[in-house]
Parts: sequence; C-alpha cells; structure tokens
Amino acid sequence: MAVFYDEQQRIFVLNTPDTSYVIAIVDDGYLGHVYYGKKVDTSGIRYLMREDEPPYVPGVNRREKNSFLDMFPMEYPETGMGDYRETAFCVRSSAGHRASELKYEGYEIVPGKPALEGLPATWGKEEDCTTLKLFCRDSLLNLQVCLMYTVFEKLDVITRSVLVENQGQESVYLEKVLSACLDLHDRDYEMISLAGSWARERHIQRTPLQYGRQNAASFRGTSSHQEHPFMALVTPETTQETGEVYAMNFVYSGNFLAQAEKNQFDSVRMTMGIHPEGFTWKLEPGEQFTAPEVVMVYSDAGLGRMTRTFHDLYRNNLIRSPYLYKERPILINNWEATYFDFDEQKLIDIAREASVLGIEMLVMDDGWFGKRSYDDSSLGDWQVNEEKLKGGLSYLVEEVKKTGMKFGIWFEPEMISPASELFQKHPDWAIQIPGREITQSRAQYVLDLSRQEVVDAVYEMIAAVLHSADISYVKWDMNRHLTTLGSSGLPGDRLGELMHRFTLGVYQLQERLVREFPDLLLENCSSGGSRFDPGMLYYSPQIWCSDDTDAIERLAIQEGTALIYPLSCIGAHVSVCPNHTVGRNTPFETRGHVALAGTFGYELDITKLSDEEKELVKEQTALYHKYQGLIAKGDYYRLSSWTQEGKPDSWMVVSKNKEKALLFYVQVLARANVKSSFLRLQGLLPDRRYEIDGKVYSGDVLMHAGIRIPAMQGDFRSLLMEVKAVE
Repeated sequence: MAVFYDEQQRIFVLNTPDTSYVIAIVDDGYLGHVYYGKKVDTSGIRYLMREDEPPYVPGVNRREKNSFLDMFPMEYPETGMGDYRETAFCVRSSAGHRASELKYEGYEIVPGKPALEGLPATWGKEEDCTTLKLFCRDSLLNLQVCLMYTVFEKLDVITRSVLVENQGQESVYLEKVLSACLDLHDRDYEMISLAGSWARERHIQRTPLQYGRQNAASFRGTSSHQEHPFMALVTPETTQETGEVYAMNFVYSGNFLAQAEKNQFDSVRMTMGIHPEGFTWKLEPGEQFTAPEVVMVYSDAGLGRMTRTFHDLYRNNLIRSPYLYKERPILINNWEATYFDFDEQKLIDIAREASVLGIEMLVMDDGWFGKRSYDDSSLGDWQVNEEKLKGGLSYLVEEVKKTGMKFGIWFEPEMISPASELFQKHPDWAIQIPGREITQSRAQYVLDLSRQEVVDAVYEMIAAVLHSADISYVKWDMNRHLTTLGSSGLPGDRLGELMHRFTLGVYQLQERLVREFPDLLLENCSSGGSRFDPGMLYYSPQIWCSDDTDAIERLAIQEGTALIYPLSCIGAHVSVCPNHTVGRNTPFETRGHVALAGTFGYELDITKLSDEEKELVKEQTALYHKYQGLIAKGDYYRLSSWTQEGKPDSWMVVSKNKEKALLFYVQVLARANVKSSFLRLQGLLPDRRYEIDGKVYSGDVLMHAGIRIPAMQGDFRSLLMEVKAVE
C-alpha cells in the first residue's frame, strides 16, 4: 500500500516506488518525523525516534519539556513553546500571544489528490496517487491544522500542503504557515540552490551546510531572478549518478523561504513555504487558509534521477496545456528586431521573410497599445494604437496569416503606467501607501490585484483584445517587483495579506484566461526569468527563461533551469550577434543548438540576416521539427558542465524506450595542443547497439568508455549528434 497506518507502532508509512516516509505519533500527541529515504521494511522502525533517551517526552519528564521541544524531530514545528529552531507555524491570538501547541487528533486516507482552492498544484487521478490527511488541534485557540501528504504511485514524489481552520470564537492572525518541514540527522550535507540576477538567472550554487540557518528567499512579490524556490541537501559524494539527494520545490510564484538549519545536536531541519517577512493573515472564526504546495523528491542515485523525477512529475501531473506534447509553432519575436520602433508594414515584412525560412508564428511584443512609444506610458491602456498599426489589429493579423504564419501578442497585465488613462481614472488601483511617493521601476507601478474589481477590469480588457482577432499565443510579462505595499481595499489589520492576495489575483487572471481560451498558447515571462516556477507552469506550458539570449551565458542558465524543469518549458531563442546583452559573438550554429534545448524560436530582425544565415535558419527549423518530440518527451542527462566543472558543456536527451537519443556538446574555450577526447554517455541500454554518424557501438562501451569528440579549433563551437539503436 502507498499509505497506511501501523496501529501497533502508531506510525504512518508513505511509500513511493523506491522511497519510504514515516511519521510517528508520540505520547502527549506530538507528531514526529521518523524516516525519509530509500524504501525500507518499516517493521520495528520506531526505534529511530530514540524515545528511551533523555529528555524523554513531557509526559515522562515534564520538567524538561523545553529541552524535548528543542531537539525532537517535529513533523510540523511551531513557534512559542520551546522549539528554537526554524519553525513552520506561528499564530498570534487576538490577545497578542504568539504560541500554539498542535496535538494529533485523527487521520484520513483518501484516493487521489484534493485540489488547493485558488492555488496551482500537481494533480493526479485516484489510481495514480493517495493522500494522507493528519488532523492536529490547538485546544486553547480551537485551531485545526490539517497536514496533507500526497504520494504518487509511479514516481518518487511526495507533495505537502497545510490547511488551517479557525474553529474558535475569536479571530487569530497567522504570521507563518510554511508548507513543509523535514528533520534529518546530519551527514555532512551540502546545500544546492539556484541564484543569480537579471540576465543570469538560476546558476547552480553548491556549498557545505554549516551550523546555523542558510536559506534562499524572496520577498519581492515574485519568485525572483535572485533566488529560486528550490533547495536540495546532498551527501558530499553526490554527482549526477551517485549520492543521496533530498529536494524541495515550491509550487508558488510569490514570496518564499527555503531554508536548511544545522543545529547544536547535529541534526538538520529543512523548511519551505511562504516567506513570513511582512506576512500576516487574519483568520476569522469559520475561515480557512490554504498553504501552497511543496514537492519533495528523494534520490539515492544522484542529481540525475532527481532531475528526471521532477521532469516527469511536471510534464504528467502539473502542466495542463494541450500544447504539452504538441509540436509548438516556431516563433519569431520582434522585440530585439525593432524594440518600440515598428509599424504594421515592418511586422508584415518580418512575417513574409520568416515564413519562407520555416518559422511559423510572429509575436508582436511591447509597443502596440495606447501611446506606447517608449517604456514610460500606457500600461493598463490595452487598446490598439491604430496610428502605429494602420487598419488595426485584425488587419495586421489577417495579413500575417496570409504568409502562412500564426500571430501572437505581448501583454503586461499586472502593471499600470503613471502616464496612462487608466491611472488617471483609477489612481487608487496602484499598490501604494497613502502619503508616500509610489516607488517606480521601469517607469511603472503595480496594479492592486488583491482587489476583485481590479482583477475583473484587467481581465475584461485582455479578453476583448483576444476576441478581436485570431490570436494564437500570448506572452504574459511582469517587469518589476512590488514596493510601497499598501491597498485601499484592505483594512490595516489585513495589509499583511497583500502580497499573497496579489499572487492569488495573478492566478485567478491566468486561470480565467486558459479556461476562456483553451487553445491559446500562453508563455509566462517576468523581466526574463523572474517568475520561472512550478506555479506558473500550472497555467503555461513554457516560460521565458531569461532576457539574456547569448548562447554561452545561456549554458549556465539553462543548466540550472533544467536541473528541475523539463526542456519543453524552457523559453529559448536564437538572436543576433554581437549579442544585445553581453556583446559576445558566437557561431550561428551554436546559438541554434543551445536554443534547440528549449522551446526554440528567434529574437531578431530576419530581414537583415545574410543569405548564409538564412540558410542556417532553414536547417535549424528542420532540426526542430525532426527532434522536437524527443526533446519534449525524453529523459534528460547532464554529462559535463562548463560552469560547474570547467569542462565542455554537454547533455543528452534519451527517448523513454532507449531507442533514440540526442547528444549536445559545446566547447566554450578552445585549448592549444589537445587531442580528441572521450565523453561517457548515459541512459542507454548496455546490451543494445547504437549508430552515431554512421558508426555502430555497443551501449555499454558508449557509457563506460565514451564516444570520441574531435578536437575543434575556435571558441564557442558546438556539435549535435543523433544516437539511434540498430539491430
């Protein structure tokens, strides 16, 4: 059974195909974490709780209750009673006291997976997963907390969420509701997180776990460029193929905290959830609060297995779009081609040239609405500028369609410009603190999406545009973080809810969009990769990975992104050189190979390419059509890393049946006096024979001895090799 209660040991056992997770009920009603790791026979496992050691449970040794709470492996630790480690839950009573003591009161095991109201989350059929609900209660506040765990039958995944219900007679204030906590015995863990900045998002960072608290976090209102809602603890020997990994990823697009803490007793606590900085949620009698979901993955076979588990889960149980495995149109975006300087004829010219070369969709980016000739006006005025686009949107779309191309459009629905008609009519719709200057970023403010009337008005404007023409694709952008946090729609004792309510407003907008326009291809974006997270993937099958389209910088960005997310959701385009962000020149072929490990498209003025480059575009679009299915559905293996190891960057995608694979190889810097090298492949069948470039090899030789990579002259050179099983 995937989930069961062992009455004799008073333990709950959650089994995935290869892992076990065990929770115990101890005396006095506390829930303790017993074990998480490789699947085991759990008979007799309760000894891991060390209940026969001091300070003992409070029922045995009441005088040392504080010591017990400060060292016991709590399943869901709380603030205020004696646990001085990072806690997962903090509630303030109407009298102002910050303490709670949750005691176990019952459980329920249900088939399938309940939805989380208003929130994105993984999903599964009744035959695919089982959910355990553990009910706990603070008797003084009459507050019930339901800890929810869902076990996936075919994946080594456990998801967690928390539901809090005020069953008392007075209001309480939730100051922290993290979604998951995991207490482990220390094994000299190292912490892996993803860090960066605009144009260099999600670089892999690996450091030894020290005493104290180490975290990745955001309180910017988005999951952010700078940090990422992911954390993994790994044993020191961990590589792509070996070692133990404990990973968490947060299905949320706003403020988050991902933290690991090594304490005085050499145990480690790993926590994840909504960042408590600035967060308070007033819970009236009878009301509920639902915490977003955390996905937990354990691997005893290195980072590679962790990666492929996340990929399979997100493809099969998170992304809902009909485009998940459908061959998506190769698009060309006009942003780096024209910026704001375009008219309808310029776009039609790009479409005509692009269609001849195999490109299938034109996306009109920023600058088509209101009086938008620069980035300092008109956000919120979502009406077509017919002085710039003669004949209006419908005429432009029909002319583009005559070339055989589909049409896509850019929006930034969450923003409002000071110089906009909308702001003049509704200045209170911007997030702001009365009497304080609203902090601008990119000459724009943020709409208060915690207010339903604002959400409704924004959605109606967007929907009207989409109904006015045959639009196949929307790029949804968000170009700044949240500041001057105030709302005229919230009373003072609820202002701590603003950031979370804003995120819920974004989710409501996108849910309405994909329901009303089910055939629309939605791509999320936030100043590049500032909101590349599982929450966004629930609504859109692809996310713009970074505004930096330089192929070499993209190696690190896409490596870090692919550590968790499938290649099919990584927005990646070929752009011109010198690159607009870093000024680097790279071969057109290399740019194509790197972009092929993503959604694939173009970010340039195709009318200005040389004849040689246009021929390369034809070759690249043909490669996309040939390999798109493999890249979208196959298993990802990281072979070597430029940024992590200083080696050539290499990865491969292997079909599920092991019959076909695609090998990517990028030589970043050339070296003098070198011979050919050997690169060990992964993921093949050792007893099968495979053909590469007309030569046949056994799978075990390719994986243990390697394929020979020729010495290449020149920096930034790349190779793409097809690996095909033969009889």
